[in-house]
Amino acid sequence: MSLLRQSRNILSNLRAKSLAKRLMHFKFEPDNPPTNLGPTENMNYLKALTNAMDISLENDPTAIIFGEDVAFGGVFRCTVGLREKYGNDRVFNTPLCEQGIVGFGIGAAVAGSTAIAEIQFADYILPAFDQIVNEAAKYRYRSGGLFECGKLTIRTPCGAVGHGALYHSQTPEAYFAHSTGLKVVIPRSPIQAKGLLLACIRDDNPCIFLEPKILYRAAEEEVPVGDYTLPLSQAEVLREGSDVTLIGYGTQIHVLKEVAELAAKDGISCEVIDLVTILPWDADTVCTSVSKTGRCVITHESPVTGGFAGEVAATIQKECFLNLEAPVERVCGYDTPFPHVLEPFFMPDKWRCLQAVKNVVNY
Repeated sequence: MSLLRQSRNILSNLRAKSLAKRLMHFKFEPDNPPTNLGPTENMNYLKALTNAMDISLENDPTAIIFGEDVAFGGVFRCTVGLREKYGNDRVFNTPLCEQGIVGFGIGAAVAGSTAIAEIQFADYILPAFDQIVNEAAKYRYRSGGLFECGKLTIRTPCGAVGHGALYHSQTPEAYFAHSTGLKVVIPRSPIQAKGLLLACIRDDNPCIFLEPKILYRAAEEEVPVGDYTLPLSQAEVLREGSDVTLIGYGTQIHVLKEVAELAAKDGISCEVIDLVTILPWDADTVCTSVSKTGRCVITHESPVTGGFAGEVAATIQKECFLNLEAPVERVCGYDTPFPHVLEPFFMPDKWRCLQAVKNVVNY
């Protein structure tokens, strides 16, 4: 790569990082690097993903990466350098046809490949809905275990980014949470992104891997450079507390961490839980926490009606009913198409979440 091109790439990344940080409705605080996974390197979210895919291609000769524009690095630059390193037959572009991308991925996985598909924006995963829900999720079940496409992973950028409006801001996790046979994962940080992507790629079930795109360049951590995986379907307690349980995933975790700090100034002790995996989700960790605190606030960017927070709330109501001191609060996006200039009012920001905390404490 020429010095001029390197300089342009550096300037482009700096501009994108600066813009993302200005548009964020939360403050990103990096996690402490794991002490048991060897040396680390400073990586942003997208570089952690690139590193995970690099490791997969290097260690698994059957691994392939495909999608719109991935051969030259993708629109968000998550696959930069992989085609040059591993060749056109392992990292390649597809036509602009999401149904075809997923259909090809199912076939490749059935034939024995480790298939890593990219859907350029989560908003456009819906044309592939039939392939994902009626084919990938049910392939093993309908064949009585004779055939399966478990080595399929579908990566897709999701979530608000400050200017995406109705076609480039959605997070469709709730649609797929109804589809037994899939795993649905949303990482909050670079460390998680790498470990969970490697776990999805190696899992024996088709996985949908949702990547909050506002974190791509704005989130940086010391990420282990070696090969590691993190457990799926295991929620993580990020902060212990005694008064209220705060539950979220993806970017909303950073909102909740701020909310816990703000609530502490008013003497309210908050426990913060990252669900990590939407399907299958870790109800045990959640119910243990809510049984202790007696109060709960659940938040996600997606609209409130039919959102995954409703499933979590229903489970809490059933399992923790005698321990509840207040109704479960949901703080979510509104039941409208994702707005453009009105995005700040749509978002479940720290002030809306903090008010929900005060509501359950004062109930």
